Amino acid sequence: MTITSIRTRAVAVPVDKPTRMSNRELNVRHYLLVEVGTADGYSGVGYTYAGTGAGLLAKLAVDDLLAPVYLGADENDVAGLWERAYQETLLEGRRGTVIRALSALDIALWDLRAKRAGLPLVSFLGGSTDPLPSYASGGYYRPDEGSWTEAVVREIEFNASQGFTDHKIKVGGLSVAEDARRVAAAIEAIGESGRLSLDANNGYRSVHEARTAIEAFERAAGDRPLWWFEEPLSPESVAGHAELARTIRTPVATGEIHQTRWEFRPLIEAGIPVLQCDAGVAGGVTEWLRIASTAATFGLHMAPHWHHNLHVHLCGAIPNALVVEYFALEKGIYNFELLLTPESRLHYADNKVHLPARPGLGIDFDPEIVGKYELMG
Repeated sequence: MTITSIRTRAVAVPVDKPTRMSNRELNVRHYLLVEVGTADGYSGVGYTYAGTGAGLLAKLAVDDLLAPVYLGADENDVAGLWERAYQETLLEGRRGTVIRALSALDIALWDLRAKRAGLPLVSFLGGSTDPLPSYASGGYYRPDEGSWTEAVVREIEFNASQGFTDHKIKVGGLSVAEDARRVAAAIEAIGESGRLSLDANNGYRSVHEARTAIEAFERAAGDRPLWWFEEPLSPESVAGHAELARTIRTPVATGEIHQTRWEFRPLIEAGIPVLQCDAGVAGGVTEWLRIASTAATFGLHMAPHWHHNLHVHLCGAIPNALVVEYFALEKGIYNFELLLTPESRLHYADNKVHLPARPGLGIDFDPEIVGKYELMG
């Protein structure tokens, strides 16, 4: 069926209190929402995180650059449209906001096709609807929550109250010694049954600096292995991440900022054990599946970044999914689900996330909340 309409909205949703990670402050999150419609009344929705700004830039990328490629085209020509859109925008940005915008548009097409088939996206992709392993993400630096160790212990306890045994916290925003104390406190709070991963958000300037930090964190964890060490270096430092992966005990994870199969090729060739490909960043469902398939042939795991409402479907459809990252809305940090109707938010229990039974992604945007936070350009 022919694509007849593409509607875009940019929204800016504030976080609920001062928050920071290793190298930047976080006050607001911008999201791009896309709705694709066809002549017979079907529609699909997609979205991406644009950053702490750039929501209107992402909207403009769809409206001005990408929509002309898709309007009037066959909704089923998903891969062909992706290639034409990518080719059409080579001069404007083979990376960055343009690819995030393309991701949202591609996700909307997959949602549309699954809805037309009357299937959850995971089933449309040939996957299982069984619950998937998940972990509670967070551990940001929030100065109004008491001492750093007390804050991380309270968060682990909150995660446990929701049924999670596996957790992730930030590092790189304090001295190595201070972060090591947080790691030790988290490990003690988790107990014997769960796992802890560490996310540095590109916080270390060299392989030596990152290695020094992770060795201190490993000592702080005692005889408990850390699950993974995430983004210790700049995304551009593929060789540095590869060197760390070869020389430290804790597995290295990266890829959440990388885009398209071309940027993932060197990560895969380097054997990075945990790839955090984000379908809202890398090029949508179409490109994510290509990357996941290639990673599987190298024996590498996919542990996608954020967007649990989307990634639960994609992880259920591949053989090499490790885990789904889950952010509780109550933490007020990754706040995308605030834009959704309560009944269409993702369900979880017992350290697992549950696949929605509704067609497509299974999400509905709350028009009142979206209107409250919508940016007018």
